[in-house]
Amino acid sequence: MPPSRSQIRPGLTVDIVQKQDQATGKLTRGVVAALLTKSPTHPHGIKVRLTSGQVGRVQAVVGAES
Repeated sequence: MPPSRSQIRPGLTVDIVQKQDQATGKLTRGVVAALLTKSPTHPHGIKVRLTSGQVGRVQAVVGAES
């Protein structure tokens, strides 16, 4: 189960699946810039924007920004 909204905050390093990678499940790692999903949970993961500008749904929290 993907992490809930309460477990994600700007500055955390996360693995996301971008829209174009949903079929393959390819993960992209980055630092959260903004949370885009308003609900506390989502079956496919909370949608975030990374500092790189990429948007996707969080599959795992890796850790804090170093």
